[in-house]
Amino acid sequence: MELTRCDWVNTDPVYIAYHDEEWGKPLTDDLKLFELLMLEGMQAGLSWYTVLKKREGFREAFDGFDPEKIVLYGEDKVEELMQNVGIVRNRLKIKGVITNAQVYQQICREEEGGFAGYLWSFVGGTPVVNHWKNRAEVPATTPQSDQMSKALKRKGMKFIGSTICYAFMQASGMVDDHALDCFCRSTPAAIES
Repeated sequence: MELTRCDWVNTDPVYIAYHDEEWGKPLTDDLKLFELLMLEGMQAGLSWYTVLKKREGFREAFDGFDPEKIVLYGEDKVEELMQNVGIVRNRLKIKGVITNAQVYQQICREEEGGFAGYLWSFVGGTPVVNHWKNRAEVPATTPQSDQMSKALKRKGMKFIGSTICYAFMQASGMVDDHALDCFCRSTPAAIES
């Protein structure tokens, strides 16, 4: 019996696995959330599929998205990353990840609950479960993604517009936008760390 999935999923096994095993599953690990948010920023102007196919390349190039290492990157490292065909080679996005690692550290120091607690506060700490009938009803932004974007921009983050924030919220399970007939549709699920 074939499973019913959200209609945005293509037939590539990588995409199917991402949808089935990751997208929309509540994620509360600081470092995993940082990685996901940085990948969403790298996706700006591109398809998520492009970034997903390069995810392992990104992980290798950015030291596993370890903010402690990324904040030490200088111009030599930026130039090295600009030559790396395994990632999206955009100087502003690369420098944005470095800046965002610094902001990540600041949030972890200053905000109760660390990075995860801070980000989850925009949805009240509990996943928002939507009931869209079809993909056309799903918004590109919401008041919560607007608030997250503005707050992160005030802290100095880059490539963090409201559309990126909403895609991030969907991917990290802060919002459940699985189609009503999708087999991944929310039933109270355990929060992953």
